[in-house]
Amino acid sequence: MNILVVNCGSSSVKYQLIDMDQEFALAKGSVTRIGMSGAILTHKPHDRSEVKVTGEILDHIIAIQYVISILLSENHGVIKDKSEIHAVGHRVVHGGEKFSKSVLIDREVQREIRNLIDLAPLHNPHNIRGINAATKTLPDIPHVAVFDTAFHHKMPPKAYIYGIPYVMYKKYAIRRYGFHGPSHLFVTSRSAELSKGKLEDYKMISCHLGNGASVTAIENGASIDTSMGFTPLEGLLMGTRSGDMDPAVILHIMGREELSLHEANTLLNKHSGLNGVSGISSDMREVIESADEGNTNALLAFEIYCYRLSKYIGGYATAMGGLDHIIFTGGIGENSPRVREKTCEKMQFLGVELDKDKNSSVIGIESDISTPNSRVKVMVIPTNEELVIARDTLRLVNKAEK
Repeated sequence: MNILVVNCGSSSVKYQLIDMDQEFALAKGSVTRIGMSGAILTHKPHDRSEVKVTGEILDHIIAIQYVISILLSENHGVIKDKSEIHAVGHRVVHGGEKFSKSVLIDREVQREIRNLIDLAPLHNPHNIRGINAATKTLPDIPHVAVFDTAFHHKMPPKAYIYGIPYVMYKKYAIRRYGFHGPSHLFVTSRSAELSKGKLEDYKMISCHLGNGASVTAIENGASIDTSMGFTPLEGLLMGTRSGDMDPAVILHIMGREELSLHEANTLLNKHSGLNGVSGISSDMREVIESADEGNTNALLAFEIYCYRLSKYIGGYATAMGGLDHIIFTGGIGENSPRVREKTCEKMQFLGVELDKDKNSSVIGIESDISTPNSRVKVMVIPTNEELVIARDTLRLVNKAEK
């Protein structure tokens, strides 16, 4: 079975076509600058070079049509007929309390996802556009919604309830939800597999470090706590997001700077984090380069990033009463030995011993970077959220056909 995995943003569509018999990506790519001049389709078949196509791509429906066309094209395609796409798996960021697992999409599901826009105004509207576009372009096959939040649904109330009047949770569903669920599930499952055990056998901490970043504690195969909260803003310092802070700070700034709610939201989500502290970039590579050249703000941003990450790891090890694996994934986690080393440098008391030579040589590949004597395995595992989405899609399609 071939499954098309779709991840839609406000002006982008990322995709993979995965042969589930082999769990192999036949092609992958993205459409960017949707609705703008000079939109670009970047497409990489598994057996040929990457190709870029520019065009007037006014909306997500046209973007999906472009994707289908290039998958079918004589020179760059990997299938001969649209019927060779058997199902579509959609990443949906927020499932609220309604969706604790992936679901086949119907009109009621679409309506419920739309009702959750208030919980994820920066994400769910674009996910809905992708669903609408794909169901119109591929109307005769199953479509499945896979939620970032679903993996975290087994968190206990002590981990997800905030210290505000409980009535606010009951009225508005204000609670910790957590995100990056497919990524945390993939890397922890893979880490258990590499250790020749079951996920339920280990206490793990998964660190998904990209432009958005989150840490999750996994015990008995389930997420028991995670750093992102009601929205993806809480937790670690990120590329452009502030992460944890005193709520009174933004109230103070709004008063002094006379900011609207929209402007305050933009400040915290788009102009903070590594970018805001360093004044240089949201890209960790550029922050480290600038720090090495003597930029003190860039060095401070790097140190805050690693310090917060190490605090979360220590706290989650305590919450679980032990620790077996630490896993680094995401663009920074997979590709920055400096972040991994700095984060782990004071964790010997937890039983963490990093092999510095191994760590420095690991860029974007699967590896155990701890010493043979380390009581805690420290793993680098490239994530594959698309495969998790495809697996859930396949499972639901097969279940529906029985």
